[in-house]
Amino acid sequence: MPAIKNNIMQFSIYIFVFCLVTAGLAHAADIQIYALFNNVVVLDIDNKQYKLRVGESSPEGVKLIAADSEKAVLEIKGKRYTYTLGEKINASFASNQRKAEARIWPNGGLYLIPGSINNQPVKLMIDTGASWVAMNAATARKLGINYRYEGQQGVAGTAGGNVRVFLVKLESVRVGEIELKQVDGAVIDARASDDVLLGASFLNRVDLLREGQMMLLREK
Repeated sequence: MPAIKNNIMQFSIYIFVFCLVTAGLAHAADIQIYALFNNVVVLDIDNKQYKLRVGESSPEGVKLIAADSEKAVLEIKGKRYTYTLGEKINASFASNQRKAEARIWPNGGLYLIPGSINNQPVKLMIDTGASWVAMNAATARKLGINYRYEGQQGVAGTAGGNVRVFLVKLESVRVGEIELKQVDGAVIDARASDDVLLGASFLNRVDLLREGQMMLLREK
């Protein structure tokens, strides 16, 4: 009998330890479909809103397979499900998943890195003093941003004085492994550098760390 009791106690301890270990590996996430379009879905995952096109995935790993005005097909943890507008979903994701990063080394004192805006390649320069992801008018036109029609006109102060700017919403900005949706941008309607400034509207949504001279951006 004592041997049986000892075995039961040991088994219980193993179960308890197993539960403690696995409890930290996954968490339940609430997902809700907000809007449906052809090949596009807007959804909320734990109070973070994402706009996904077919083939794109959220940082949590929710991938859009197909969508129209009535339903969306999502792939979650390798399995596909069909959901309708307003439907709430509960899924578990690994909480110890490695976070997306971008590592940037200085070049002539400047932190430059290839990236993309609205899925089109651009050269980005980290500028912690800039309020937005800012670009000149020529770059905006190359990216297909109709800033005069879609943007909100205003005035901003620069080292060269006040300039006219148009505030716009960028569908996506990608730096290294990090991609953010619906990022505030500014188009400078004046002579300006061809470099796109990666300012606070992006940097405030990631963790910015320094390791020696290297600058590390990491998703929150």
